[in-house]
Amino acid sequence: MSRHRVWRLPPDIDTDQLAPGHAMKFGLPEIAAACLETVRPEFAREVRPGHVIVAGRNFGIGSSREQAASVLVHLGIAAVIAPSFGGLYFRNGFNVGLLLLTCARAGEIEDGEAIGFDARHAVVTRFDGQPLPCEPIPDFLLDMVEAGGLVPQLKQRLAR
Repeated sequence: MSRHRVWRLPPDIDTDQLAPGHAMKFGLPEIAAACLETVRPEFAREVRPGHVIVAGRNFGIGSSREQAASVLVHLGIAAVIAPSFGGLYFRNGFNVGLLLLTCARAGEIEDGEAIGFDARHAVVTRFDGQPLPCEPIPDFLLDMVEAGGLVPQLKQRLAR
C-alpha cells in the first residue's frame, strides 16, 4: 500500500478558501497558487502529487464552483478524507476525478502523518496498523475517478 503524506485542515473549509475569488478570473495554475492561502499559506508551494488532505467536517461547503475541486486534482491530491462534505462539492469532486473518502474517524489522523487507503474496500490505514473504516463509495463513482472524471469517462465510452 502506498504511503501518502497528510495535510490536516480544520472543519468547514469552504470553496472560497480552495479557489479564492480574486484568482477565479485566471486559469487553474493561478487558482492553484492561491489554494488554501488563508488557512495553510505554505500549501500551494509545498504540496506534492500523491499527498492527501484530511479535514474536519463540512469540507467544501459554500458555492458550487467546480474549480474548488479541480484545483486539488491539478495539484495532484490523491484523496480528500473527511467526516462529511458539502453536497455540491461531493458531486463536483467525483465529476472532476477527485477521490473523496467519508471517514467518521478522520480526526484521529495527524498532520504530516503517512497513511494508506483502499477506496474499493472503504478503509484508510494508519501505518501504526490501525484501519479506519470509511463509508463505501459506489462503484460507478470509483470508476469515474479512475477514468479521470466524468468527461474523460464519457469520452472513453464513446470511443468504444
